Amino acid sequence: MPPSDAPPVRARAAALRRWFDTAAEAPVESGDGRRVDWLRALPFVGLHLACLGVFWVGVSPTALIVAAALYAIRLFAITGFYHRYFSHRTFRTSRAVQFAFALIGASSVQRGPLWWAAHHRSHHRHADTPADPHSPREGFWWSHIGWFLTRERFRTDLTRVPDLAGYPELRWLDRYDTAVPVALAAALWVAGALLERYAPALGVSGGQLLVWGFFVSTVVLFHVTVTINSLAHRYGRRRYDTADDSRNNLWLALLTFGEGWHNNHHFFPGSARQGFRWWEIDTTWYGLRLLALLGLIRDLKPVPDWVLARGRR
Repeated sequence: MPPSDAPPVRARAAALRRWFDTAAEAPVESGDGRRVDWLRALPFVGLHLACLGVFWVGVSPTALIVAAALYAIRLFAITGFYHRYFSHRTFRTSRAVQFAFALIGASSVQRGPLWWAAHHRSHHRHADTPADPHSPREGFWWSHIGWFLTRERFRTDLTRVPDLAGYPELRWLDRYDTAVPVALAAALWVAGALLERYAPALGVSGGQLLVWGFFVSTVVLFHVTVTINSLAHRYGRRRYDTADDSRNNLWLALLTFGEGWHNNHHFFPGSARQGFRWWEIDTTWYGLRLLALLGLIRDLKPVPDWVLARGRR
């Protein structure tokens, strides 16, 4: 029986399997690709609703510190590795470090490293054209949240990432992209329960660390990340006359550890640095420089002099 003729129960079962195994992919019917797959999107909706748990679990300094630390660490894994390494290959590193930061990035609930890099490379190739996965010319909500919930954007196009597809550990993270987030959530609950038992003065519980450390931190991290899709092509200044609508935006740069220097990046995506001028704060670049000093990464690609000369101050 063709997949399009499958009974609704079987179709729903396939969607449920895709919560855990992205290889259980359903074919996209003609004209169906841009529809939101709401059944598959339910965990994403639930992630947001779970933030309401703050009204039941309360808050403590420890929970806020854990939430902030996990926001910062995972954001750096997204900006420094998912983006500047996996998507643009702007430095080199060992296979072990590559996997370690892929693992941290995977805990951010932004899919696997191959999926992320494949879609980002497609964005640069087709920026602000009808083929762009998330151009804000299609509307704010489409570029911010709608695009990746659709059927056509579920799969990983491995032809976009042939340099990464040969690593089985990355393929595993990409296929089972909920495994690491679930493990992190469980670890936070266990840690909170242990602190409640052995360090009650901290005022922490398993539920509190789970809600603040995982749900709140992850939702904030997600929305900060995708502001580059929805806002950095709309608001800010243009130093370079690129074919797309990219902008440089200080406030987005501060929130996203330097990703807000987006017009710089679209003009020359081959540099590990996105704040091209010394006054353009680029926290990811500072972190990468530190990792290079520690010997964990190497060959950071700089901003060429000709790129600096072409830009308007």
